[in-house]
Amino acid sequence: MSQQIFDLSGKVAVVTGTSRGLGQYMGRALAKAGADLVITSRKAETLDAFKQEIEELGRRAFPLPLDVRDHGSIQNMARAAIEHYGHVDILVNNAGCNVRKPSVDITWDDWNLVVDTNLRGTFFVAQEIARHMIERRYGRIINIGSVTSVFGYAGLAPYCASRGGTRQLTMSLADDWGQYGITVNCLAPGWFKTAQNAVMYENQEWVDYLVDRIPLKRPGQPTDLDGAVVFLASDASQYITGQTLLVDGGISTGSTRALPRKN
Repeated sequence: MSQQIFDLSGKVAVVTGTSRGLGQYMGRALAKAGADLVITSRKAETLDAFKQEIEELGRRAFPLPLDVRDHGSIQNMARAAIEHYGHVDILVNNAGCNVRKPSVDITWDDWNLVVDTNLRGTFFVAQEIARHMIERRYGRIINIGSVTSVFGYAGLAPYCASRGGTRQLTMSLADDWGQYGITVNCLAPGWFKTAQNAVMYENQEWVDYLVDRIPLKRPGQPTDLDGAVVFLASDASQYITGQTLLVDGGISTGSTRALPRKN
């Protein structure tokens, strides 16, 4: 098989939420595959170091401010990205947030923050970029979900609702936009250590319990997403749409801690 089907040379990818974490890793993977980037954060100045890093890889990076809870901000970002490069081929809808609380303690504002960011923001960013992709009759949209797109976990009610909604939204948009040559898929990481959940990994008992439930016996490393995001962004996945790709070490198999054997 020719490696050219994974080559992103000449492509432009918008990656939202690239001030830190998995967004930077996915952006880096796309750049290494040949793509030029539009990188976003609520404060564009936080992207300076990442912009320099991408340029040192020999690719271009265009930083833009983006608040996915602000429709005007979304529209301005999309307009500026297209004016700068002339086209956008790939969207990685990564910007997100979380609030961890028992369900009885979730406030109205907590719910709005998480669901508006993770679900409403994902839709309206995709909508704005898709308007351009429809005209060109080509596009790759990758919505970032989570293992919580298919599993529910206590203490994560708004997050699970938003990520489950992302999975359903992905299928709807795939059906809507497939006629225009646009694929829409959901990339769903499992348990990866990020800035959002780092405090959980300070509890070694919890980490041990988690690892026991993962068939590959370790949490995800950020680079574990590299192959999946490049695959979904490239022509290698041209006949795949509406799907949720779980990159989770196998935890979604439902495996549980093994009982000790009796002698």
